Amino acid sequence: MSSTPSRDEAWALLTEWTQSESLRKHALAVEAAVRGYARRFGEDEDAWGLVALLHDFDYERFPTPDDHPFRGCDELRRRGYPEWVMRAILSHAQYSGVPRESPLEKSLFACDEMAGFVTAASLVRPSKSVLDLEASSVIKRMKDKAFARAVSREDLRKGAEELGLPLDQHITNVISFMRERADSLGLRGNL
Repeated sequence: MSSTPSRDEAWALLTEWTQSESLRKHALAVEAAVRGYARRFGEDEDAWGLVALLHDFDYERFPTPDDHPFRGCDELRRRGYPEWVMRAILSHAQYSGVPRESPLEKSLFACDEMAGFVTAASLVRPSKSVLDLEASSVIKRMKDKAFARAVSREDLRKGAEELGLPLDQHITNVISFMRERADSLGLRGNL
């Protein structure tokens, strides 16, 4: 494979390896956010989206830090994906030893946990929707240690910092990028 695979090929791989509906929706949410940043930075939206879509595709099969995302990257390499795809995916895991250097790598890290947190914050609203969610509400939820406790608040802040954005601006961006895909993310709610 000499060129970057298509989104359809990436989606087929994701759905082959990931049965969990919530993990598939997480991949779609991160894809929406990372594509938004690709547009903002004048980069290739399809290429960035592909990386975001596949960043956790091996997690269901290999959920331990010893395996994820290393085993998935081995599979992508075997399938002929370009090396920059694996590098970006490896860089999203703090423990991989691969530093985040490119705008894509920084965006993937910044959007990974934030997309999950924004999803959680949307689903607890009376509307169950991202369409009426605001950054101030997300920041308030971040202060509640019991809310989505598995999400590292430090990673949420660090992601915005690595993008060179104030936290509230990054949250606003991720919300707006996810609103574009509210239906496919299951986040239209009752609005």
